[in-house]
Amino acid sequence: MRKKALIITYYWPPAGGPGVQRWLKFVKYLPEFGVDPVVYCPENPSYPITDLQLEDEVSNTVTVLKQPINEPYKFANLLSKKSSKTISSGIIPKKKKQSLIERLLLYVRGNFFIPDARKGWVKPSVAYLSEYIKNEGIETIITTGPPHSLHLIGLQLKAQLNVKWIADFRDPWTTIGYHKDLKLTKSSRQKHELLEQNVLQSADQIIVTSTVTKQEFALKTQQPITVITNGYDTYAIEKPEKDQRFTIAHIGSLLSERNPTQLWDALRELIAENEAFKTAFQLNLIGVVSDDVLQTLSSYQLDNYVNVVGYVNHEEAMQFQMQSQVLLLIEIDSQVSKAIIPGKLFEYMVSNTPILAIGPQESDVEDIIKTTNTGHYFYYNEKQQIKSQILLYFNAYKTNSLQTQPIGLQKYSRRELTKTLAKLV
Repeated sequence: MRKKALIITYYWPPAGGPGVQRWLKFVKYLPEFGVDPVVYCPENPSYPITDLQLEDEVSNTVTVLKQPINEPYKFANLLSKKSSKTISSGIIPKKKKQSLIERLLLYVRGNFFIPDARKGWVKPSVAYLSEYIKNEGIETIITTGPPHSLHLIGLQLKAQLNVKWIADFRDPWTTIGYHKDLKLTKSSRQKHELLEQNVLQSADQIIVTSTVTKQEFALKTQQPITVITNGYDTYAIEKPEKDQRFTIAHIGSLLSERNPTQLWDALRELIAENEAFKTAFQLNLIGVVSDDVLQTLSSYQLDNYVNVVGYVNHEEAMQFQMQSQVLLLIEIDSQVSKAIIPGKLFEYMVSNTPILAIGPQESDVEDIIKTTNTGHYFYYNEKQQIKSQILLYFNAYKTNSLQTQPIGLQKYSRRELTKTLAKLV
């Protein structure tokens, strides 16, 4: 017996960035395991970045439902288009550097749009989907957030129709890193916590992307929680030659708080001490980079070694992953970041390129990199260890022996992960 599952998501092609990849791949493989997915997404969303090539990955056999959404960003643009786009992209300037307009936008976003700026889509979506679910015999609904307002659609549909509801958390809710930057009042913080509690206690099944998040949620609900990480897919892409230079590449958004000064200092010292390194080294930054990071790089005299590529589509990002000599993975140095596993990690792992990761202690990323033997993980204060590892990578590069020997990657393939999901549906 085949099953029908309705997937309620904000991010769907042509959305770019990591938010779209997870359910794009689940939808791709679910039919292999007896589940026919129906996707519900906005008709006119305000995506900060787009990737038109991802539309080619959506099968013609998949039903995609779209309904209009009213978002506040067009009004925010009237105040400051640049600040609005920057904040909607996830880049929040450091507190001391925030303009009056930026502080106002963050306050309004945090306290007037709870849980987030897509809250206005909840009511019309419930009205539309309640009829569709009854008419089409949908057995299971799945909501994925952020934006966590989509879980409120699931909450109301569950109450009205008593369908099976799976809530997928790609990131935590009240403990996500940027919450502290939203200038939440005590009342607003309590509203977030109450909504999170209602969702966690009402969903029939909860899915999270990390063990740390599972441990956090297990203290808040008795409902079953399953870890399904993000993963990697297979692509028919010709493998490029490795860069001639010793390139260290960071792919993805480099936020203000992802700014490891110890790494920049280690690179500055290597350039000063090692003439061969100075000649060969290049730091490629692929994706959106905050001004704070660029200013810090300049203060360490790295301007001449930095190549800011900007945003590229997913296929181009994979090319960079495969042709770079070393891949850089940076996570914010905080307790709340322990649960964050960037989706790009899994594509990094199958690129045959060593990973140099820097982040907080006891994170899921550290455990994955160590158990798969795909790179090295360091803490923010470990400058000498970081410097020594980069030098080891560089020496291997000079002898053309810089590569990885990964183990146990199969369980992170998108097909295997979807097999786990299908059992929950």
